Amino acid sequence: MSTLIVRTRRSFATHWYAWAMVLPVVVVLAVLVGYPLGRGIYLSFTDANEANIGRTIGDFTVPATYQYVGLDNYWHILSGREGSFYPRLTWTIAWTASCVVLHYTIGLALALLLNRKLRGRSVYRVLLILPWAVPAFVAAFAWKLMYNTNNGVFNALLGKIGVAPVDWLGDPFVQKLSVIAVNTWLGVPFMMVAILGGLQSIPRELYEAAEMDGASPWQRFWNVTLPGLRPVSSTIVLLGTIWTFNMFPIIFLVIGQAGGTESEILVTYAYRLAFQGVRDYAGSASYGIVILSLLLVFSVFYRGMLKRQEAAK
Repeated sequence: MSTLIVRTRRSFATHWYAWAMVLPVVVVLAVLVGYPLGRGIYLSFTDANEANIGRTIGDFTVPATYQYVGLDNYWHILSGREGSFYPRLTWTIAWTASCVVLHYTIGLALALLLNRKLRGRSVYRVLLILPWAVPAFVAAFAWKLMYNTNNGVFNALLGKIGVAPVDWLGDPFVQKLSVIAVNTWLGVPFMMVAILGGLQSIPRELYEAAEMDGASPWQRFWNVTLPGLRPVSSTIVLLGTIWTFNMFPIIFLVIGQAGGTESEILVTYAYRLAFQGVRDYAGSASYGIVILSLLLVFSVFYRGMLKRQEAAK
């Protein structure tokens, strides 16, 4: 322990300027991330709710009366006694997998198209990036208007060809397809831009050598393009999975209360626990820690799988 302290002091004395530059970032992260995370972990071991959390009203302070309950909240969630965790987890995984697969495949196709010599390529790039520039809540409300059963654009187009209106946000199955479509529209530009950068970093000599060896376009794609994109793909798929798993605004703003709770993902249900009804802060915090744990396990497993694949080559 004393050796560690000596090394830390020596490092600070030698690199004090670097420490000074990093300190504001550390303070901001501690305030914006560290404290809320620590508070959430603490509340997850209690029975805190709106009635016993404690508050200050003017000059009058109501003391907190919630108690420590240990792992009861986690047992309540993971044991299935609640009855809603595993169905929501299944839908959250299906939602995440569907969106990430669509993000990557469509983004890859568009990136391959834009990587070719194409007239007006710059214009196409700007138009395809626009969905990414639109704030998520603006896009959610715009799509919700287009999904409107009576006055929406989609049902108006269906009426033109004699098809009956579709209840886009009322039927549980259709509303799930609807939010996947919205999130795909929002997420494809990021994948496209990242993959396009990866494509442009692949040496042209590899394609020329493969072509000289008689490789077909599919063989060049499979043996040159995809391996060359592996470093970029592994990162964006991981980021896309984490972002989509926690994609609160699309589910909450597009569906709202139209379809009950069947289309809620874990993060929207955690929000509802904390800010609607009885306001179960402890239950919401427990859901948040469970979500964090699931993503940490997935990230570790995913990175380990990639390392094993690299070591096997």
